Amino acid sequence: MAETVKKHIGRNIARIREMRGMKQETLAELLGVSQQKVSLFENAEELEDVKLEPIAKALEISVEALKNFSEDAFFNIISNTFNTNDNGIAILRTEIYQPTFNPIDKLLESYEENKKLYERLLESEKEKSRLIEELINKITKA
Repeated sequence: MAETVKKHIGRNIARIREMRGMKQETLAELLGVSQQKVSLFENAEELEDVKLEPIAKALEISVEALKNFSEDAFFNIISNTFNTNDNGIAILRTEIYQPTFNPIDKLLESYEENKKLYERLLESEKEKSRLIEELINKITKA
């Protein structure tokens, strides 16, 4: 027989759902149940593991994390959620890297820098041509 949870599991479900910015309707769609059923889950003091597994999967956390929920630990769970592979082995999935800079701004900065370098190179080439012309003129007059 499935083990039942001693804590008020429904409050944990509701709190995690709210912290994820998810509505009951959205969770209901993910679970394939009605919104009223989700409300019943959230009001239940205990739920069997068989019912917790799809709920935990929909909330993208482990069943253990759902059972032992604390708000302090929640942020660690969200940033390091667990997935399982075909063998049932837990795999740590880290958050996608989000750069702290705007890549387009960096691209524009690089473009401007390249433009300035090109202009300096062009000026240098013009100066070189002018000096060569002066040298040629001096040689031909001498």
